[in-house]
Amino acid sequence: MKPMKFWLIAMTLAAVVSDAMLLPFYPQFFERVFDIRDPHHVGAYIAACCAVVMLAFPFWARVARRVETLRLLIYTQLAAGLFSVLCWAAPTVAAFWALSLTMLVFKGSYLLVYPLLMEQETPDAHGRTIGLLSVVVHFGAIFGALLGGTVLQYFEPRQVYLVMVLGDLFQILVCLVLVYGKRQPDLPPATASADADAAPLAGSMILRLGAVMFLFYFAVYLARPFFARYWEQVSGLGSEVLAGAVFALPGAVAVLVLWLDFRRQQDRDVKAVLLPALLLCACGLLLQGADAVAVVLAGRMLYGWGLFRVTVGLDQLLYAFSRPASYATDFSKISVFQNLGVLCASFATGALVAMSGPRPTFMVAAAAIVGTLLLYQWLVRPLFSMPSSSFSRAFQE
Repeated sequence: MKPMKFWLIAMTLAAVVSDAMLLPFYPQFFERVFDIRDPHHVGAYIAACCAVVMLAFPFWARVARRVETLRLLIYTQLAAGLFSVLCWAAPTVAAFWALSLTMLVFKGSYLLVYPLLMEQETPDAHGRTIGLLSVVVHFGAIFGALLGGTVLQYFEPRQVYLVMVLGDLFQILVCLVLVYGKRQPDLPPATASADADAAPLAGSMILRLGAVMFLFYFAVYLARPFFARYWEQVSGLGSEVLAGAVFALPGAVAVLVLWLDFRRQQDRDVKAVLLPALLLCACGLLLQGADAVAVVLAGRMLYGWGLFRVTVGLDQLLYAFSRPASYATDFSKISVFQNLGVLCASFATGALVAMSGPRPTFMVAAAAIVGTLLLYQWLVRPLFSMPSSSFSRAFQE
């Protein structure tokens, strides 16, 4: 692995670990720190976080056209670290909302690393690189959930934000080394010259893929915020560390799937993988709604297998018909649909849990996955048979 690629992936891992530390534990965090037990409040907060990232990232993508990405990240992650410290010291819930959401404005800029990394790869390596990034995200979720659970179980919950600062400092250090060590990334000469004037994706293509991304991310995030609490109810165990481990189980499965793919030394055909993977996600979600520990664990593993395949496949579709010069712009547009899905899921899960408990979230999420499958068949699948489209040509090369 090239040094540049290694350090960009390491930055992504550090950022994901920070993001994942509280993701399974927001209900417990608000209850212990601010004595708030209302599921609506938790859902509204997660929705607000998604809205902030959704609105901030396109802004950073525009700024990155004029400012070198790594130099920009030095300042944004420094600001994120400072606001993390302020979150630790927030005296009221209102102050915590304001400070943590401001922190996310700056922290969300790390998403620029994703298209920057893809610019360094040739198109035939995109599938393996996206798979590696997906596993990094899952592995970050594993470590983040375990670390967050440990802090909540053995320390004062606010100290999670002090641990998050370490991730920000690591990203700043890497950026400083890459920038001032003269290791700035360069596009491969062929793609750099061919794509210097490439236009962003057409609006119709963004809308088609964005609609599928919206519903998929809605389904994925619907059952996440209250899973740790649901697991404690089903298992009868009150350990946050164990709950974090079960929450992160799909990430462990993703590592296994990536290992199997690397043994094949060949990217899987997106057209053949997405439909069965979506069905696997739906089945895994349904099993997680069962009132039995063994069935829930089996559902987590099936879900993790399908989730990895779908996440990688949908990202492959984006980079298949985008061009390196437009990666950041196109990725920022698609991320709006992804975050809209997460935002709507956050409101919906709070209402569902308040009304009927956490179990119905799995049923609704499975139905949304089936809807994603139908939407993909209707909007995206027909593009494979359009020989004049850049999308079709990308899969014929």
